[in-house]
Amino acid sequence: MGHLKAYYEQFIRLHATDWQLISGLFEPVYIRKKSIVTYMGSVEQYLYFIEHGIIRYYVPEEDGETTFAFCFEKSFAGAYDSLVSRTPAAYQVAALSDTAAWRISYENLQRMYTETAVGNTLGRLIAEKLYSSKIKRELSLLRYTATERYRRLFSEQPELISQIPGKYIASYIGVTPQALSRIRRQIN
Repeated sequence: MGHLKAYYEQFIRLHATDWQLISGLFEPVYIRKKSIVTYMGSVEQYLYFIEHGIIRYYVPEEDGETTFAFCFEKSFAGAYDSLVSRTPAAYQVAALSDTAAWRISYENLQRMYTETAVGNTLGRLIAEKLYSSKIKRELSLLRYTATERYRRLFSEQPELISQIPGKYIASYIGVTPQALSRIRRQIN
């Protein structure tokens, strides 16, 4: 759980008593590659902290899937909007690789907020970080061409390019796999 504590302490220093309670609210979980973490239409029950692995967010459609986000190690994953609103998820969350994570249930998350001195502060700061990432992604789709989005992705998250199949990267930047191949050829 060292990565989780280090992640939290980016935001706020944890007292030993707070950490003892918080760490006791999480449980380890192993998610096999290609396993669905959250099904579209179900209410999210957990928030996951990824120790190792990659999680993909996508919308299944009749003619394929649209990938809209990835989460890597040392970050939180899950259908957060479904978790906090207690409404069905409008997308699916799946493991793109074998993933080791710590998860906290909705009920235990509420306990963390009410029973620790720092719970609400951590929840707010992490929600703000998630929101900022969402805005950055939306602006990228509005302001940059597909080639620019690919270049930015390559410079900002090189691990994404090397660990994720091209069809998912293409969907993420809003192009077909064939268009991604053309972009790659132009850049090289």
